[in-house]
Amino acid sequence: MVTVTFRYKVTKINFNVIILLKFLNNKIMSKLENKVAVITGASKGIGASIAKYFAAEGAKVVVNYASSKEDADKVVKTITDNGGTAIAVQGDVSKQEDVIRLFDETKNAFGTLDILVNNAGIYNYEPIEQVSAETFHQQFNINVLGSIFAIQSALKMFGEKGGNIINVSSGASRSPLPTGSVYSATKTALDAITVALSKEFSGRNIRINSILPGVVETEGSHAAGFIGSEFEAKLISTTPLGRTGQPEDIAKAAVFLASDDAAWVNGEQIAVSGGIYGF
Repeated sequence: MVTVTFRYKVTKINFNVIILLKFLNNKIMSKLENKVAVITGASKGIGASIAKYFAAEGAKVVVNYASSKEDADKVVKTITDNGGTAIAVQGDVSKQEDVIRLFDETKNAFGTLDILVNNAGIYNYEPIEQVSAETFHQQFNINVLGSIFAIQSALKMFGEKGGNIINVSSGASRSPLPTGSVYSATKTALDAITVALSKEFSGRNIRINSILPGVVETEGSHAAGFIGSEFEAKLISTTPLGRTGQPEDIAKAAVFLASDDAAWVNGEQIAVSGGIYGF
């Protein structure tokens, strides 16, 4: 009788230990452990923050940049100094040959790809009378065509295991601002691509979603004179959370979408904007 009771207690203790170990393992394991991610336009701002947060969660990161090599190298150094893995690869996403090379270098470095973040983008706010063919095509070529080129190359590396695509869109796709008609049109197009491809990828184990940032403080918004302006103050006054967004606000949402926590999230446009909807 004593022996039976003793065995029962040991068995019960062992079961509890197993549950505890599983819990601790889940807490310790990073959300993106051993994943490989390409992030376009990652030398500054939102893209740089996404790269750092992905690396902190265990991903091997490819920091794409068009012209800011020094900034991209700083992002890589920050990641590697903190024990992460990252490389910087130059490439203008509006040029298909550059995109192909970007993914070739990713394959050479890491052998595979799990996550693509289409973050590279530009904006040019100007009255409709001033819109030129050059500024129109520049925005569409980078914001829309560049994303398509990147998706095409990513699909070849995803293979049968599938993958994950995150398109960084904008709240401007839902609530266009004055003088931002062309930029808003590019982001609306990107959201349409997200929805269409979520259906086109049926049965291929590929998830695709859009993040729609609100107003975010970046190097670009500073350079444009937006930060500290009356217009920023007006937008903050209509934002329920009462502040301008920070790059890490978007990065945290990207980590969620890239992880298994979002395994049932597909074809969505998720606003990360402090609650602002209409300007």
